Amino acid sequence: MSTDTAPLPVGRYAYDEVDRTFLSQRVAQFREQVGRRVAGDLTEDEFKPLRLMNGLYLQLHAYMLRVAVPYGMMGSDQMRELAHIARTYDRDYGHFTTRQNIQFNWIRLEDTPDILERLAGVNMHAIQTSGNCIRNVTCDEFAGAAADELLDPRIHAEILRQWSTLHPEFSFLPRKFKIAISGSPHDRVAARFHDIGLVAHPGPDGRAVFDVFVGGGLGRTPIIGVHLRDNLPEEDLLAYLEAVVRVYNAYGRRDNMYKARIKILVQALGVEQFREKVDAEFAQMNRADYRLDPAIVEGIRARFGIPDLDAPADAAQTLEADRRADARLDRWVRTNTHAHRHEGFISAVVSIKPDGGIPGDVTADQMDLIAALADDFSFGEIRVTHMQNVVLGHVRKDRLRDLWLRLDGAGLGTPNIGLVGDIIACPGLDYCALANARSIPIAQKLSARFANPELQENIGTLRINISGCINACGHHHAGHIGILGVDKRGEEFFQLTLGGSAENDVAIGQIIGPALPEDETVDAIARLIDTYLVLRNEGEAFIDTYRRLGAASFKDAVYAPA
Repeated sequence: MSTDTAPLPVGRYAYDEVDRTFLSQRVAQFREQVGRRVAGDLTEDEFKPLRLMNGLYLQLHAYMLRVAVPYGMMGSDQMRELAHIARTYDRDYGHFTTRQNIQFNWIRLEDTPDILERLAGVNMHAIQTSGNCIRNVTCDEFAGAAADELLDPRIHAEILRQWSTLHPEFSFLPRKFKIAISGSPHDRVAARFHDIGLVAHPGPDGRAVFDVFVGGGLGRTPIIGVHLRDNLPEEDLLAYLEAVVRVYNAYGRRDNMYKARIKILVQALGVEQFREKVDAEFAQMNRADYRLDPAIVEGIRARFGIPDLDAPADAAQTLEADRRADARLDRWVRTNTHAHRHEGFISAVVSIKPDGGIPGDVTADQMDLIAALADDFSFGEIRVTHMQNVVLGHVRKDRLRDLWLRLDGAGLGTPNIGLVGDIIACPGLDYCALANARSIPIAQKLSARFANPELQENIGTLRINISGCINACGHHHAGHIGILGVDKRGEEFFQLTLGGSAENDVAIGQIIGPALPEDETVDAIARLIDTYLVLRNEGEAFIDTYRRLGAASFKDAVYAPA
C-alpha cells in the first residue's frame, strides 16, 4: 500500500514507491551495461538488443534516445526535465514523434545513464520505446476532455502499459507491436492502422467494452486492420489481448523482417482462421488470472488526478466577445481548439509546426514555456499528439485569449491545425540511417509555400504526411497527400500518394505516378491544390473531391509540363 501523500498529477497515473524503485533498478542495470560497452566488454551486436529495449538508437551521426510519453500524457515538471535534457545533453531541442513520444537526436552513449536517472526522478523512462516488443500505447489527445467522448481511454491505456512492460513472453516478438485505444466515436488514434486498435465504449452495465481491430499497419506493406470482435468485456481485456499476442508470437514469421509484422500473419491466415486461433488460445487460458475486476480498474482510476473544472458562468460569453474583437484570435480558435465536455472550458492545440519550421521540433525554451502555460492555464497537464503537436486540455474559455497572446508572442500561435501547414514528417535522412531522402527540407518548403493563414483556411482540411523511407514513420500512406522519399541512382526523389486517411473513413493512399525531384514536388503539390480549389463543390474537403473525381484530374496537374 502506497503511503504517498502528494497531490495526484492531473491527467496521468501517479507513480508510487514500487514504480519508482523499478525505474531506479532499471537505470542501474543499464548503467552497468553501458559501462561494459564503453570498456569493450560488450560488442555492438551484444549491446544492441539491450540499448534498444531502453530506447537508444544508433543513427547517422549520434545516438538517439526516445523517451516514452505513455498515452501522450505528461506534466509540467516532466516537460521542464525534458527541457533540461535538451540543453544539457542534446543541441537544445527535442522532436515529438507520431507515437506521442519525444526523441533526442544528439546523445552521447556515456551520458545515457545520467539522462535516464534524471528521467526516473520525474517518473519517466525510455523502456520499450524500441525493440521487438509492445511499444508505447497511444491514446486520443483529448481523452477525458472531449465533448464527444463516450469513455475515457486513459485508464485502460495505463492498464495496458503495466501489463505490457517487461512482459516475460513478449519481450522478443517477431517484430515491434503497437496498440492504440480510443474512447470516442471519431477515430483520433488511427486505430485501424495499428497491430491492435481498440475502440472503447460503455456496455449495458456501464462498464467498458471494446471493439477490437487487428493487423493494421503502414510501412512496406500498408494494410487496414481487420475487425476481430465487438463488445469485448472489460474483465476479459487482458486475457483476450494476451491471446492475440500469443498467437502472433507463435505463428509470426522470424525468417524475414519485412514479413514479420502481425499484419502479414493475419493476411496469410485470413481473418477467420486467425480469429479461430485466438479464440482457441483464449478458451484454454485461466481467465481468472487475467480478470480485470472493477476494483482493479477503479484502483488505477484513483491514481489519476482530476481537474477542478470550475469556471465563471459567463466564461463562454467572454470568449465570444474576445473573438469578435480580434480577428486573429478568432481564426486561431477556429483551427486550434477542440470542444470540451464542460461548457466553461476548451482544449487548446499548440502547433509545433511554425511557418517554414521543422514539424515536431521543440526547443528547450519552448518546452519551458509550454510547462509554464500548462501550470497557468491547464492544471499542469500536457498532452502530446500523434500529429506531433501539443494540447492543453482544460483551458477556461474566459482565459483562452491570455493563453493565445503568450503563445503568439513566443511564435507558437500558428493557426494551422488540420490544415495544409500542419504537416507530419519523420526526421528523414538528416538523422535516420534507414532513410532514403530528407523529409525536413521539403516539409519546410511546403510550410513556407502555404504560410498565408487565409489561404490555408480557404483550402480547408488537408493532411500532408512525409516519410523519408518505406518504413513510413511519417505515415505517408495515411495522408490525404502522402510524400515518400526514394533513392534514384543516388539522388533524392519523392513519390506522391493521394487519398489516404487514418480516421473513420480509413483508406490507404494510392501512388499517382513516377517520383519527382524535391523542387518539382513542391510545385506539383501546389498545382494539385490549385486543381482542387477549381474542381471542388462548395464546402467540399480535398479528400472528398479526390474521391468524387478520382486520380486522373489530379495526375494531370501533378505532371503538367513546366
